[in-house]
Amino acid sequence: MKGKTCVVTGATSGIGKETAVELARAGARVAIVCRTRDRGEHALAEIRQRSGGDVTLFVADFASQRAIRALAARLVATLPRVDVLVNNAGLVMSERVLTEDGLETTFAVNHIGYFLLARLLEPKLAASAPARVVNVSSRAHRSGTIRFDDLMGARGFDGWKAYAQSKLANVVFTYELSRRLTGTGVTANCVHPGVIATNFGHAAPPLLRLGIGIARPFMKSPARGAETLIYLASSPEVEGVTGKYFVNRRPARSSDESNDPAVAARLWKVSEELTAASDVP
Repeated sequence: MKGKTCVVTGATSGIGKETAVELARAGARVAIVCRTRDRGEHALAEIRQRSGGDVTLFVADFASQRAIRALAARLVATLPRVDVLVNNAGLVMSERVLTEDGLETTFAVNHIGYFLLARLLEPKLAASAPARVVNVSSRAHRSGTIRFDDLMGARGFDGWKAYAQSKLANVVFTYELSRRLTGTGVTANCVHPGVIATNFGHAAPPLLRLGIGIARPFMKSPARGAETLIYLASSPEVEGVTGKYFVNRRPARSSDESNDPAVAARLWKVSEELTAASDVP
């Protein structure tokens, strides 16, 4: 990975931090994106100490399209190239909360954040080709459906359903992005990292938090959970491979809805509409 530059979002803890450590250890220049500066500085110090690599901190709240646009502008201005974008930032909510853009927070962070940052960095990725986009989804996508008539959960919010919808959107977006990047030298794949023992889910609905607590002893460590992300970001074995859903470093079949091109086209159009009016820095 020497000479390559990687952007890893959601690198404060868990699989994002582990991915950043290993990419930096392999010789890449790594830009980590964290939601707050305090936690980001702690993560930065740890990643540098563990990897001995070139790591830089960027701060952005993915609940804000304004912040994502400002982040993209800083990345483009600061980094000479972007060879890999790992979209990992995400959350699960127990209550329906709207962002400053008027979007339900789970959908805004978990899907719109991926969509907007990838689109804004697309020219930089293409100029750095061969380049890669790795989107972190989840097996939870199989429980989801894209509720186009109520994307923001206004008619009855359920935290798990909102999360599953957002993870399905990650897979659908990945497939459509891959199709649209044909001929650019940029690949796009997504991954189910496994069920990971991290602090993810602290804002989840009570029953989900309880289930996470019970299952924690049987979960993967963050280091093991990051293995497929690192593989997709760095391995020569997947050079040129695109439009796939990976589990345990192997392509797997995702849900039927995720493979519906009509759903993909509609989600892309809606995502463009939801991001078109946001402020440009």
